[in-house]
Amino acid sequence: MSLEKKIEKLKAKHAQVVAAGGEARVKKQREGGKLTARERVAAFLDEGSFEEMDALMVHRNPGVEKIPGDGVVTGIGRVDGRPVAIFAQDFTVFGGSLSEAYAKKICKVMDLAMKVGCPVIGLNDSGGARIQEGVVSLGGYADIFLRNTLASGVIPQISLIMGPCAGGAVYSPAITDFITMVKGTSYMFVTGPDVIKTVTHEEVTKEELGGAHTHAAKSGVAQFVCASDLAALAHTRELLSFLPSNNLGEAPRRASKREMPLENPDLDKVVPDDPSKPYDIRDIIKGVVDDAHFFEVAEAFAPNLVVGFARIDGRSIGIVANQPAYYAGVLDIASSEKGARFVRFCDAFNIPLITFEDVPGFLPGVTQEHGGIIRHGAKLLYAFCEATVPKITVITRKAYGGAYCVMASKHIRTDFNFAYPTAEIAVMGAEGAMNVLHGKAIAAAPDPLAKKAELVAEYNEKFANPYIAAEFGFIDEVILPRETRLKLVKALAFLDTKRESTPPKKHGNIPL
Repeated sequence: MSLEKKIEKLKAKHAQVVAAGGEARVKKQREGGKLTARERVAAFLDEGSFEEMDALMVHRNPGVEKIPGDGVVTGIGRVDGRPVAIFAQDFTVFGGSLSEAYAKKICKVMDLAMKVGCPVIGLNDSGGARIQEGVVSLGGYADIFLRNTLASGVIPQISLIMGPCAGGAVYSPAITDFITMVKGTSYMFVTGPDVIKTVTHEEVTKEELGGAHTHAAKSGVAQFVCASDLAALAHTRELLSFLPSNNLGEAPRRASKREMPLENPDLDKVVPDDPSKPYDIRDIIKGVVDDAHFFEVAEAFAPNLVVGFARIDGRSIGIVANQPAYYAGVLDIASSEKGARFVRFCDAFNIPLITFEDVPGFLPGVTQEHGGIIRHGAKLLYAFCEATVPKITVITRKAYGGAYCVMASKHIRTDFNFAYPTAEIAVMGAEGAMNVLHGKAIAAAPDPLAKKAELVAEYNEKFANPYIAAEFGFIDEVILPRETRLKLVKALAFLDTKRESTPPKKHGNIPL
């Protein structure tokens, strides 16, 4: 065959690849408010950086149409100049269903990412396993799950749910580090509404069962919700900017867009004098981080704990903070799990942790106890104890009981612990303590309210202030709120070369 004919054949094959599921299916995809797989890849990666792999691979099923690429686009590219591996499921080809060939394509690009140490981005839009292939298709899912597990903690794995994701297809995203869903077009569920109605007689819509809001606010499966495909892709590019390429590297450092003063007098006004009055912990976070920019993670789930990424003096950091504006910042089952997962991610990828603490304790109640608050709360404790990255804690107000220990206290290897003068560090709050210690004396007093107020003031003076903890060395320094950024900048710079090891072992046994 002459070179000219070979070139013509190559062009014909390329046309087949680009056509994918055909014009009619592509049109339907766009009418549904969704981009095609190739459009998503092009929008996500730096312009001109995509190098496709296995574009001509097809399934081995006799009697079934063979379409080049077999329903998934895979390859490598760059985001802000840094390498990434990517796969994008193509719903216009067999409904994006997974075959043996399809799984091999994804596994190949994941293996390559592990070899070079770069993130894997999965753009999910699939109806699940390809029924015609039976157990071979299921085996393909298992091959992907294994790679997700081996890559966990080694390279960042980010999943974008950009269409239906059902059955076995949900478990690969579930193992990855972050999940973003698109409002109105993405769904995740193990079994759909029809199966549920048949088995349990419950009637539920796809949106109620596994829509973006459900998984962001109720189940905690998804960490982010975006309004469109393009918004989700742009959001993920920003997320990557806070992360290193792998567990041996560091996140890129970026200078502030504007000059940030080391002292911020506005912070002196954030924490109210009244210890029962709420405030938004984000006001403190934004008052100390570069450009006042906080990239929050899992904002809608367990809002009594705030977690997310930011930068201080150009360094990428992870922030964990109790939120007094919601349930007084109390720790419960959901917030403990949310915090533990985030802390372990930051520790795996060398991202320093800063904790802002204002916690009255763990949420009491029968539901919490029966739901396993002891076990779930221990996850957050375990995560902080296990973490060897630089750890800095700022106690802004309450630090009561076991929750004081859990929230990155000095006792669990936190490097620097600061407290505001408003900090209350004690076994429990003064009001509750007086009821336990002096309940009878208060009741017998001529003026019980005055007696209780006198005892509360005495308790706060003797036990519940930061200076007592500082005397024991549990607080390194009592600082003014305005000094917070200054102290964090200095501490992070000092901890830049921190090295800390744990006892040799295969792995710990976190209380799952």
